[in-house]
Amino acid sequence: MTKDPRVVTPETPVQEAARLMQSEDTGVLPVVESNQSRLLVGVITDRDLALRVVAEGKTSASVRDAMSSGVKTAKPDDNVKDVMDLMAREQVRRIPIVDDRGMVVGIVSQADVVLEAGNDKRAEQTIEEISKPA
Repeated sequence: MTKDPRVVTPETPVQEAARLMQSEDTGVLPVVESNQSRLLVGVITDRDLALRVVAEGKTSASVRDAMSSGVKTAKPDDNVKDVMDLMAREQVRRIPIVDDRGMVVGIVSQADVVLEAGNDKRAEQTIEEISKPA
């Protein structure tokens, strides 16, 4: 898990979110309620930016215009198998980790799963499930 990931708010300009993704070398940013809160309200991915901003020719947009809400999450004490099952079932490459109050404390990515699982075939199966056409 990547602990304390950088976050954006729904009001953050998409250009700022893209620059943050670039500087942090990530394809996802948790979206939180406000700068004073880490309460998760969604996520924004590089794919969201490409499809919901660039492809639609928007020259000015906020994260709210491109983010996904209602995302599935996991808890810090969830075991790796449960997180892998969730990723496979939801066909997502990243899962935000939230505490009991819904505050972002981390994020688990496909790469984290592979590194944690080592030679376990379950990681391979998870990646296959995530990658299946919806």
